[in-house]
Amino acid sequence: MSVAAVNGLVPVDRAPQNHRTIDRVTKILEEVVYNPGMTFADLARALDAPKSSVHGFIRGLLAAGWLYEDNHRFYLGPAVYGLTLVTGQIRAGMVTDGDLTALHRAAGVTVFLGVRAGDHLIYVAETGSHTLTGFGARTNIRRSLLETAGGKAFLAAASEPERIAYLRRRPTADGPLIEQFLSEFDEIRTTRIARNTLHGGAQHAIATTVRNRAGEVVASVTLVGPISVVGSRVDQLGGILLEHVDGWQNRATGRDP
Repeated sequence: MSVAAVNGLVPVDRAPQNHRTIDRVTKILEEVVYNPGMTFADLARALDAPKSSVHGFIRGLLAAGWLYEDNHRFYLGPAVYGLTLVTGQIRAGMVTDGDLTALHRAAGVTVFLGVRAGDHLIYVAETGSHTLTGFGARTNIRRSLLETAGGKAFLAAASEPERIAYLRRRPTADGPLIEQFLSEFDEIRTTRIARNTLHGGAQHAIATTVRNRAGEVVASVTLVGPISVVGSRVDQLGGILLEHVDGWQNRATGRDP
């Protein structure tokens, strides 16, 4: 696959576009996820939007069950949790806290479970966070697929039309990231392991994807640790990661390991 293959397949006018209302509603939900118990004033400051607009968004989310209010503070509502049980994606019990803890103990580094949300990767669970790693995950909710090991794993597992469409949507500034991903693409497909460095090279990450009963990619699992710990153990950690993920998938499908 080459950069040239990225051009010419998907009309630009079909690319996703931001919508101010959607962005603000999404921002409210994301703020409440990572900062439960926020007040109206907190949310208004976070959105930097007219209070009348924020009030309307919150009332609508309360009415639809996406938020609930307790003592003038806001939390995720039951509608959010209901979706995770019925979407057919990551079902309750497919990847458990126990699974992530067992992987953390075997690998000795931080474990993140992430899902794809549009053009971004969002971490939904973590185990064994190093202070720097955990802080970064909680303060940077949406991460570019090209800038994360988990995101690269998602992209490598995507269909060719979907992957090319995503790469064509990237801004010009992402050119070096695209080149880097394309140079790694064949290796990721062959080994099922994507890699990334972060925090100025101080930490190293490796990731792979998780599939549901239908064989669809629904999540990524990433191992992150200091380069002094991970650098010399990349192959070993990759084997541990794949062994655990394959075990989860075999359990989900009822197959013997």
